[in-house]
Amino acid sequence: MDKYAHIIDLPHHVSKVRPQMTMYQRAAQFAPFAALTGHSAAISEMARLTDKQIELSECECEMLNQRVTLLLAHLNEHPYVSITYFIPDPYKDGGRYTTHSGTIKSWDEFEQKIIFDDDTQIKANEIIEIRGTLFDSVTF
Repeated sequence: MDKYAHIIDLPHHVSKVRPQMTMYQRAAQFAPFAALTGHSAAISEMARLTDKQIELSECECEMLNQRVTLLLAHLNEHPYVSITYFIPDPYKDGGRYTTHSGTIKSWDEFEQKIIFDDDTQIKANEIIEIRGTLFDSVTF
């Protein structure tokens, strides 16, 4: 104690130039350093599962092409259909399958897309199944 006896009773120094830090700011100086920022997000992304895109057989492709042709022939009737299609994942290999049901509004010839009344757009090369009452009376 003798080593610091000359300063032990001195008043606490308060700067005239810098404002005093709040308790929150002082505590932040001693917060743990996160050296692996984003590591847990990367682990979660790797753990997220995706489906592989199904490769249709020639027979299945032919049947699907016939259904699309029939659908386009009746486009002016705005048929109600359910289409199952593949959505590629933007971050990793694979994607997911989803089914959208609704009334067909139009066909984009240039981009080969089916456009629904609710403006959902589905690329023809991502479709794996089309269902609707339009196809009930037709055998492929």
